[in-house]
Amino acid sequence: MPENATQKLIESHLVDGEMTPGAPIELRIDQTLTQDATGTLAMLSLEAIGLDRVKTEASVQYVDHNLLQIDNLNPDDHLFLESACRRFGVWYSRPGNGISHVVHMQRFGRPGKSLLGADSHTPAAGALGMLAIGAGGLDVALAMSGEPFPTAMPEIFGVRLVGELPDWVSAKDVILEMLRRHGVSGGVGKIIEYYGPGLAGLSAMDRHVIANMGAELGATTTVFPSDEEVRRFLASEGRDEDWVEFAADDGCAYDHHDEIDLSRLEPLIAKPSSPGNVVPVSEIAGEEIYQAYIGSSANPGWRDFAVVAEIVRGKTVPPVISFDINPTSRQLLEMLIADGRLGALVAAGARIHQAGCNGCIGMGQAPAIGRNSLRTTPRNFPGRSGTREDSVFLCSPETAAASALTGKITDPRSLDMPSPRFRHPEKTIVTMAMLDAPPPPEESRSVELIKGPNIKSLPEFDPLPDTFGLPVILKMGDDVSTDEIMPAGARVLPYRSNIQKIDDFSFERIDRTYLERARAVRGSTGHAVIAGENYGQGSSREHAAIAPRNLGLRIVLVKSFARIHRQNLVNYGVLPLVFADTGDYERLDQGDVLVVRDLHRTLKAGDDVSLEVEGKDSICTRHNLTDKQIAVILEGGLINWRRKSLATEP
Repeated sequence: MPENATQKLIESHLVDGEMTPGAPIELRIDQTLTQDATGTLAMLSLEAIGLDRVKTEASVQYVDHNLLQIDNLNPDDHLFLESACRRFGVWYSRPGNGISHVVHMQRFGRPGKSLLGADSHTPAAGALGMLAIGAGGLDVALAMSGEPFPTAMPEIFGVRLVGELPDWVSAKDVILEMLRRHGVSGGVGKIIEYYGPGLAGLSAMDRHVIANMGAELGATTTVFPSDEEVRRFLASEGRDEDWVEFAADDGCAYDHHDEIDLSRLEPLIAKPSSPGNVVPVSEIAGEEIYQAYIGSSANPGWRDFAVVAEIVRGKTVPPVISFDINPTSRQLLEMLIADGRLGALVAAGARIHQAGCNGCIGMGQAPAIGRNSLRTTPRNFPGRSGTREDSVFLCSPETAAASALTGKITDPRSLDMPSPRFRHPEKTIVTMAMLDAPPPPEESRSVELIKGPNIKSLPEFDPLPDTFGLPVILKMGDDVSTDEIMPAGARVLPYRSNIQKIDDFSFERIDRTYLERARAVRGSTGHAVIAGENYGQGSSREHAAIAPRNLGLRIVLVKSFARIHRQNLVNYGVLPLVFADTGDYERLDQGDVLVVRDLHRTLKAGDDVSLEVEGKDSICTRHNLTDKQIAVILEGGLINWRRKSLATEP
């Protein structure tokens, strides 16, 4: 049977299971990626399970999220991560070297390989023809220890691209069009594969933009073929030998299908406060703005900055506009310096920030209250920018630059100038100055982990009880994001390596009284929370699972889960349940008490879980857990389970 590119990638990495949509499978992982917001927990997990040295082809630790050093917390974590990389045999990308996704694509990405990353935007590497999946840090730590990655076989969503992008329209508008059509849950349970003649006009970095924001559709990952454009990119990085060609077979089939005529697209923009709230820029043109922020993992390439430099060259932004330029890698910054475009940006009034994620996750560049911020970032969830009452729009670099010049949302097609056109350079500046290779094993074993006063070992969690009654202390609606469960930003993320402290911030954007009520029952019963559809969308940060678990969370009952967060709950021994009848959601209220009996036998038998509700009729729930997931939950989490299994290995 003819196969699509995704099926070829999965088949070549399949360790166990059958490639039937929804069936459990396990995948061999060639490479891993961690960043500092998730890598601290991953490294503490490696210590907790007693790993000697990572077993992947390449594992890389990036420091790109927590770069602000307003006290000792972030630099202490940087020292810990650097020592952990030397101890466990991991590459270390220093603070300021750049965002993990673009640096990994430049230096490590290889067509045909698998990549598991502790960041939800890891699928960006699908631009090179990789099988790149985002997961929680604990899942990545297990992959680093040699374990295959368990998941459900996704459906394959084929998207045929035809035509060529018109002037003033770029790759960001392609993925915004996908979000306009399919929404933030349109990719759940699916891998999106792009193909067709329209690919010829999209560079590898253009594809990175599209693959990166496939995460906003809820997709497991995004896959592009490895073709001549991928070869050109790798050659420009001095890595010709890493290129291999592969693509879908003629006549292959897809489980779902769509087609985009690139020539018919126009500049698009996602209004606050969801990446799926997409309209044409022309529809809201004229609204005043305060900030234009350019650069993130969702617009990381040289071209995305060069086009902005040419739009603003010789002009100056109005004095009320914060024109923020966020270089995505040290390599890119050197290129912009060398070709004079950084100077053009500075002359126009740009504020230049260090290479990293920065404002994308609220780590600086927060906008003023009540003012509109245009950003080329991948997400605009409420408060993610660092300002609780933010008003963030997502757009292309062209739209952001045009709006910066006029001080209001502007369709770039209205500018009185020709559209700048660029392709990725044939040769780029390659720098390895801030990327450290791991030492040999005999040297690694003598390395001591450097732990500052804020770095705490992971809490020990007890196994799941067989019978208990849990008060529901929080009821939420649809599309709750992990940023709402556990905020990012400069105030919270410095405590990422201290679970006993970071749990103070759990659910604070939803209900500030949650913390007090959770602590009131933590030592006795624990508690449950309930929600609607697509619970846990967004970031892969497992703090959104481990911190509430540390506060006594035992059961999360929802209409449906986002994939990564559901697995993170399993990893820390929290039981994820879904309503068998979604109408039962309306019957439950905050304050209800859920009673479950004989839970261990029920889970092992694969039966539905019946929950008695004190004073009300019982409700039926389903878990859809694999045997391995059940074993992990019953042990109290993945660390307990893996420590036990490692003890029996030779």
